[in-house]
Amino acid sequence: MYDRKGASGRTYSPFRSLRQYLHSLLAPAIDGDNVAASNGVPAIANTEIPPDVEEYTPTFVGANPEVERNLLRKLDLRVWFLVLVYIMNYMDRNNMAAARLKGLEEDLRLTGQEFNTLISVLFIGYGIMQIPSNIYLNRIRRPSLYLSWCILMWGIISISTGQCQLWSCSFHAALASRFLLGFCEAVYYPGVLLMLSRWYKRDELGLRMAYFTGGSSLANAFGSLIASGVLATMDGKLGYQAWRWLFFCEGVLTCMIAASAFFIVPDFPTTPAFWLTSEERILAQKRMEEESNGINHDLIKVVEGSGLAKALTDWKVWWLAIALAILNVALSYSFFFPTLAATMGYSPTITLLLCAPPWIVGLLTSFYVMGHSDRTGDRFWHIVGPVSMGIIGFVLAITSTDTLARYLSLFFMTQTSVSYIVLLAWLSNSIPESSSKRAVSIAFANTLSSTSNIASSYVWPAAWGPSYVNSFLICILTASVSLSMLWVYRLHMIDLNKEAETNECALGLPTGFRYVT
Repeated sequence: MYDRKGASGRTYSPFRSLRQYLHSLLAPAIDGDNVAASNGVPAIANTEIPPDVEEYTPTFVGANPEVERNLLRKLDLRVWFLVLVYIMNYMDRNNMAAARLKGLEEDLRLTGQEFNTLISVLFIGYGIMQIPSNIYLNRIRRPSLYLSWCILMWGIISISTGQCQLWSCSFHAALASRFLLGFCEAVYYPGVLLMLSRWYKRDELGLRMAYFTGGSSLANAFGSLIASGVLATMDGKLGYQAWRWLFFCEGVLTCMIAASAFFIVPDFPTTPAFWLTSEERILAQKRMEEESNGINHDLIKVVEGSGLAKALTDWKVWWLAIALAILNVALSYSFFFPTLAATMGYSPTITLLLCAPPWIVGLLTSFYVMGHSDRTGDRFWHIVGPVSMGIIGFVLAITSTDTLARYLSLFFMTQTSVSYIVLLAWLSNSIPESSSKRAVSIAFANTLSSTSNIASSYVWPAAWGPSYVNSFLICILTASVSLSMLWVYRLHMIDLNKEAETNECALGLPTGFRYVT
């Protein structure tokens, strides 16, 4: 334990004055020359001691399982709040598909491919912002403030979308609103993935990423339930159509959650936090140091200063990012899920209610798959399994027009959502050198996948409905290409691990870092 009193006998408080507090918000998170761990965490020996505290030697508590359990419990509680925010992130992004069932196209006078353009333009803003946002987030001391302001902004923009026809040039107003929504939402997903990689070890990260990314399945499930209620009951209230109320309600809810985010979203382990004890904070830093076992720390210092250049010149990052982008085309059915469910011929309310069960089953499956992937240390086969289930769903939708068979196909399709999570976890596991390179790599992969969403929005034209055979064939093709690329990558990782083992045996070195396969 620390002695928390200074020489003057006063209890130490990290924010004894307004100036100190403001400085703590704006100061850089860490100095790149002081990085000792693969996750960008300063060494324990270099942990800054406040000037009014007497010198002390902290007791390393990493061997204390109770402290580690408490640390993980506190982190996991905050992860669940991040899941809640991601649910709103996804609902605000995807409510266009539900609003389409209740007159959005007619009220905004959309023609041809204009609805598809509204879907795709979001990903232009999304792709532009991700890399610079993650670079900035990795350098600041209080990422919680940055993320919380962005949450508030996209909530306000979502509300404004419901006002589009009330302004002139309704299509162009909606287009601008969707672009800005993507611009603000781009901050959140890659930023949180980076933050999780700075707190959790490799054998813990995948399941937490599953919890977090599972918010998209929850959003699709409960978003459909909320939309069915709003669209069925709010039409004409205060003179607004039901689909406008959908944007109003979800945007206001996002703004309310954003107010709580300022106090709940975590920062990095190097930033003092009121919800962590001193022992827990030191343990959090030490855990990340241990993750760098077997990594060249001289290389880390070089990479920290040039994360962007190192990420964009690493073929592994490009290979996995391209595989993720191609896989994302196969997952594009999620943006048109209500449209696919509507082909069964039910009313808009029943259609939206039927959308929920497939996503709930997909979410439960993702928790099991991701947890098993962490326990076994395998990524590839835990991508192959869910994607294969999705291909079965695509084939079933192509070969049958029976209502029950088409609904069953939706359950198979939603199994593919976990493959995206596993692949992102694999990418994070494959970048052990530094947090800055990992930050850029995650953002770059998401940017490339967002770019594929721009094109995949046009994979589902109304002219191909209601069977959408061509759309499902494209999904099958892209899923197969992505799996082929990941098989090649897995073989390369196995070769690198064998080479490392051979070198350790020849030189008598202890077992070091191994790539996850």
